[in-house]
Order: sequence, then structure tokens, then C-alpha cells
Amino acid sequence: MNEILNPLKILWPLLALQLLLMIWAVIDLVRRREVKVLPKWAWALIIVFVNLFGPIIYFVAGRGEE
Repeated sequence: MNEILNPLKILWPLLALQLLLMIWAVIDLVRRREVKVLPKWAWALIIVFVNLFGPIIYFVAGRGEE
């Protein structure tokens, strides 16, 4: 049983970071009037389905002027 829990202890911070980034990016996406490069629906799909890198890509390339 301990063999199963050890990898999970390592993954919890990464999973928490992924969830927080995803929530932050979706909230930011909903609040913005305009985004760059892609339409909002495409950014939403990238944020949700590209795991950890989706929100990071959105924050770097997709945020429009506010």
C-alpha cells in the first residue's frame, strides 16, 4: 500500500497547480472582452484539455488588451 501512496505524494502538488492554473485561466478568459490569436471557445478548449500547458499558453499568447 505504501508503494502506491509514494508516487501520489509527489503528484499532489502538480495536480493542485494544474487545477489552480486552469481555474484562474478560465475566469480570466470569461472576464476579458477580447483575446488574441484564437476565438474564446478555442482558448477554452486549450485551457481545459491541454493540461498544465494549456493555461500557460493562454497566459503567454492569448490574453488580449483589457
